[in-house]
Amino acid sequence: MTVLSDCAVNTFANRYNCSQSVLSVFAGQFGVDEKTALRLASPFGGGFARRGEVCGAVNGALMALGLARGTDTPATKDEIYRLSEEFMRRFEGKHGTILCRNLIDCDLRTAEGYQAAVDKGVFDSVCPGLVRDAVEILQELLLTP
Repeated sequence: MTVLSDCAVNTFANRYNCSQSVLSVFAGQFGVDEKTALRLASPFGGGFARRGEVCGAVNGALMALGLARGTDTPATKDEIYRLSEEFMRRFEGKHGTILCRNLIDCDLRTAEGYQAAVDKGVFDSVCPGLVRDAVEILQELLLTP
């Protein structure tokens, strides 16, 4: 399982956001090219455009889960909701929350808050682990029939 998570962490280290880093490593398996995945996930970093809401790594994983097991009919959406909830439960169980602002203990909505995150080094010390865990949790879920 470490190959995909290593790739995602490497993508993040190359200055892509957490959502892009997670979605892009799964996209090709489900018929989406990497460039499209990177573009699609670009607004979701920092908890939705640096708003500190749901962690971008979680958002990227949920988009990948949708590609893998999503539905294209309204009548069959219960299963993807169940899988999505299970993903979030596992991520939250590991980190205590899915909210970016709580995970990094910074408010990215302001220039000062973003600078505090940079000064604290959260993009090097916290976020790579969140990206890795999102990928690994998703891989575990995808292995479950």
